[in-house]
Amino acid sequence: MNGKRTPLPRRIIKETERISKHPIQGISAIPHKENPRHFDITIAGPKGCCFEGGVFRLELFLPEDYPMVPPKVHFLTKIYHPNIDRVGRICLDILKDKWSPALQIDKVCLSIQLLLECPNADDPLDPTIAREWKSNLSRADKTARQWTKKFAC
Repeated sequence: MNGKRTPLPRRIIKETERISKHPIQGISAIPHKENPRHFDITIAGPKGCCFEGGVFRLELFLPEDYPMVPPKVHFLTKIYHPNIDRVGRICLDILKDKWSPALQIDKVCLSIQLLLECPNADDPLDPTIAREWKSNLSRADKTARQWTKKFAC
């Protein structure tokens, strides 16, 4: 490699500026100085759900083909959730087959925050947690609260 970096597309520059100037409550997206395609994300657990009070760390990376392909996103914070596996991968349609170039970084973060509020045990990434979510919601909720307190506070 010759050390030259391809210039950052205007779209990414605009999105990064907008996120900086108009932050979304409970969400932080900060690009790395050395690689502005790589973001450190924090998402506050939504009020009124089992993740409330937690601050969840994620990584987001914009591939070269972005926005024609979705960003790569995963949780760094351990979480008890049927749509997030033990290595932090996320089962969310807009990160796969429902991606649209009209979507942007802030919308992805909002969708993940909404997924925290409304887990979908019918489309799980972790079938064991999904079974618990469906068969004993109060126990799943209690476990999610315990993990949030232990790993996200």
